[in-house]
Amino acid sequence: MKAIWNGEVLAETDDTVVVEGNHYFPIESIKQQFFKPGDTTSHCHWKGEASYFSIEVNGDVNTDAAWYYKNPKDAAKQITDRVAFWKGIKITD
Repeated sequence: MKAIWNGEVLAETDDTVVVEGNHYFPIESIKQQFFKPGDTTSHCHWKGEASYFSIEVNGDVNTDAAWYYKNPKDAAKQITDRVAFWKGIKITD
């Protein structure tokens, strides 16, 4: 699977976990140079607290376009250390 935005592959792996229709990529599969930690968080009643990355490619910024659960609740342990995408980031195989 690949996560692509603005002509760049942001992450690539054969090992995604799909939860609620979102592919969660292993954190080690992302290309760190495109990811900037943000201050945004959100809460899911069964997964826990999510933190967000903004993505910058070729001078364009996609704010809060990726998220991860640093310490997910037990029901979501399978997405520990994994990143998911939205906001126009294309997921392909």
